[in-house]
This record gives sequence, structure tokens and C-alpha cells, in this order.
Amino acid sequence: MDIFEKIAKHMGPLGQHQKWSHGYFSFPKLEGEIAPHMNFRGKDHLVWSLNNYLGLANHPEVREADAKGAAEFGMAYPMGARMMSGNSKYHEQLERELAEFVGKPDAFLLNFGYQGMVSIIDCLVDRNDVIVYDGESHACIIDGLRLHMGKRFVYQHNDIESARKQLERATKLTEQSGGGILLITEGVFGMSGAQGKIKELIDLKKDFNFRLLIDDAHGFGTMGPTGAGTHEEQNCIDGVDIYFATFAKSMAGIGAFVASSEEMTNFFRYNMRSQTFAKALPMPMVIGLLKRLELLKNNSGLREKLWSIATALQKGLRERGFDLGITNTMVTPVFLKGELQEATALTMDLRENYSIFCSIVMYPVIPKGLIELRLIPTALHTLDDVNRTLEAFSEVAEKLKSGYYNENKFVPQ
Repeated sequence: MDIFEKIAKHMGPLGQHQKWSHGYFSFPKLEGEIAPHMNFRGKDHLVWSLNNYLGLANHPEVREADAKGAAEFGMAYPMGARMMSGNSKYHEQLERELAEFVGKPDAFLLNFGYQGMVSIIDCLVDRNDVIVYDGESHACIIDGLRLHMGKRFVYQHNDIESARKQLERATKLTEQSGGGILLITEGVFGMSGAQGKIKELIDLKKDFNFRLLIDDAHGFGTMGPTGAGTHEEQNCIDGVDIYFATFAKSMAGIGAFVASSEEMTNFFRYNMRSQTFAKALPMPMVIGLLKRLELLKNNSGLREKLWSIATALQKGLRERGFDLGITNTMVTPVFLKGELQEATALTMDLRENYSIFCSIVMYPVIPKGLIELRLIPTALHTLDDVNRTLEAFSEVAEKLKSGYYNENKFVPQ
């Protein structure tokens, strides 16, 4: 069969819906300043879908730093991969400051977050090693696992006894192969909002020989007394062997970093193919990231505002009887019972009649029969935004229970 013909018949679980979802449910265009209120299809909307946790995307000092970086260096500088010709004192300064902030001896900048995690896994393990990982790991972790030519075992989400059983299996295999064990979890799971049980996993080191890698994309900048991450929140910084986080969330930028011992970080510097053979982060981004990190470290009020909004939102939703699952972070999932038609109609009702824009999650990301409306509070949201959302969610939930969304079809305006 011709490859194109095969693809035309099987566009994928999301792609099969593209003819009617494109531009509205998928690939929507939010326009205007990055903020809690943006324009969607010509109308102002209250937006709960941006991972701009601390509101740094349009912070005046950040905008100024980005502009100065672009004016001084242009968008192309530095040219080339860092190993060959693309290194700079600013890249190294950012690495030093990041390492110090997250409590590790050294850090290495990565061009992209998703690619970064894939590359870490690819670089770190060989066919003799075994990976043990959480069952709700992010897609970037899963894609990294697909590159692994050795064995991998999944444990049930945040289930320490399940992790213990998989470590027992991994230990038996590595005793034969001579390899090691890498355990991977997330600091904050971006869909459920649950913290990974990092401290409990570290306790398993008493019984098993493994190294722990955490993906803290959502925890970096938001969790812990200083915002250093979920490992700080759980008071177990030293037990995390490899710490990874992206700049796309709290830092409102592009790129990522991995932090570990000096020896391991240098191993990444000289062995991560995606960095050795790819252009360095552009200087305007690096200069801007230095300013973002400065604000993140020195302006605790931003994190306090984020948490005040998240707490008010989650408290209000729970008081109104909504199911928020097991979230214990700022990520706010709202779970409702319903099928695809109801989910799309409800979401369109929120957007068209309440001017509220939030992300919708359905099967296969979550189990069949469930609808997840995923809300991301930020330091820029207000209590008025929270109250408006609570009222709207109460109304659409009643409509859903009454069967309204099965009886009424909504068409984008």
C-alpha cells in the first residue's frame, strides 16, 4: 500500500477530527497581549489555557531585556552548536544561576523542552539498562522510552508499591545484564495536577540501586518555599539525581535545562546528540531568561499571587461540588461525565455564551466517558475572573446533567 493512502485512511486519534475541529478546538488562535483576557474569533475571552504561571510573558522588565538582547545581538547570534562555535559567557552564566537555584552543582542548557527530555533518556541509558517509569508520564518521556533499546517497566501512577514491584523486576534483569536502573517521574503531572511522590521514591533507594530523574516542567518556579521546584517542596533536593525543567511554563520562554553533578552534566554536554548537532539558544532568549530567572528568584509576590488565585479557584469549585481529582498543585482539572458530543457542545457554550476559554481533554488522554476542563491559574488572574468562572461552570454543569448538550447543537460563530 502507498504510504499516503494508508495515512489518509488512518489520520490518528486526534487527526481524524481535524476537518471539524481545526481552528476552534485544535489550533485555535488567541490574539492580543499574552494575558488572562485575549481575543478569540473576534471576541474578548477570559483565558485559562496559558502556562504563564508567574505572568512573566509580558512583564515590562522581561520585554525590555528581550528587546535589548535582540538589539545588541540580533536573532542569529551565536551561530552554530555550542560545542563548536555557539557558546557564550551568557549561556554559561545562565547555567550557573540555574544550578545554584535548584540545588545542584551544575546545569546544561537545552534548546527545547520536549526534545530535551527525549535526548536525556537517549543519552543516559544503553541496551543493558532498565527504565522504570510512572504510568502517567508526559509524552516527551514516552517518546524517550521509545528510543531505549533495553527493557522498560511501568508502574501505576504514583503507586509506591507498584514502583517497588517494578524495581524488583528491574533489579533481577540488571543483575544478569550488568546494567543499571533509571527511575523517571514528574514533579507535577500537568494533566492531573498531582505531585509526583518524589520523597517516597527516594526512600526506595534503601532497598534498590537506581538513579532518579524528574521532569519538573510545571513545578519549577511554582513549587517550594523559593520556587526552586517540587523537590524543594518535598524537602528532598539531594535525593534527586537528575533534575530537568523547561522554560516554557514559569519562565515564559523557550528551552530547558538539566541539572546534576558536575560529572553527569559534563557527560550530557559531550554526549547529547541533539545539542551537539543543533544551534545554541539565540542570545535574545538567553538574555531574557536571565532576567526571568532574576524575577522568579527575587519577586516572591508573583508566586504568592499565583497561589492565592489557584487556592480561590479550587476552593470555590470544590464548594460547588466539582470533582478536581487529586490535584495538590496550581493545575486545576475539572472532571465531568460526558461523551464527545456533550464535551464539544459544553466547550462551545463556554466560549460562545460565557466568553471563557479553557482547554478540553478527552479520550484517549483520559478514560472514556469523562470530560476534563483544564484550568491554569496565573499571577495575573483576578478574583473577579475566578468568581465569573465559578458562576459559568455551575451553569454549564447543570445543563450537562439535564441533557441539554445532547439536545442542542452548537455551531461556532
